[in-house]
Amino acid sequence: MLTLTEKPFVTSRTGEVGSGQGTSDEALIGAIAAGNRRAMQALYARHNVRIYRFVLHLANDRSLAEDLVSEVFLDVWRAAEGFKAKSQVSTWMLAIARHKALSALRRRSDEQLDEDDATAITDPVDDAETTVDKQDRSAVVQHCLSQLSTLHREVLDLVYYHEKSVDEVAEIVGAPVNTVKTRMFYARKRMQTLLEAAGLDAR
Repeated sequence: MLTLTEKPFVTSRTGEVGSGQGTSDEALIGAIAAGNRRAMQALYARHNVRIYRFVLHLANDRSLAEDLVSEVFLDVWRAAEGFKAKSQVSTWMLAIARHKALSALRRRSDEQLDEDDATAITDPVDDAETTVDKQDRSAVVQHCLSQLSTLHREVLDLVYYHEKSVDEVAEIVGAPVNTVKTRMFYARKRMQTLLEAAGLDAR
């Protein structure tokens, strides 16, 4: 039985995909459902960076993100047999990751994570001018992203980094398509305001 402490499929985050190169995610899931650990290693190597980054953006805690990534792939190992291929494997895994991240955050706080209550994360040391002086554009963009609410940050992350469609994002976050579109609108608007405040062109 696979346990969290065994982590037989964990490889270097920069490691190459072994025998899984050229194999579709769906084929790997099928092999995992049959108990193939090499397929698990290949799937982990292929997706762990994106899963880690997605969870980190939600949790804003590197240690917690590391733990949750392991939990996500343990769930994949255990649930592979029940995967119905109604969505992409990556979409399915991101939905698992999101559920685990939000559950962990709820355990840490009594506050409900919704658009009204989610608060902006600010840097207590740097203001916009010193941030621009110290960091390049990419770092400033990341800093601005960190100030979005959790729900707004995740939709931008899923669309622009994970290249998910609005329909796929709706499936991952468990919200209607129109709700996702509304979040995208306000997330972009808020991001533009933050970038302009930081002295950057939002385009």
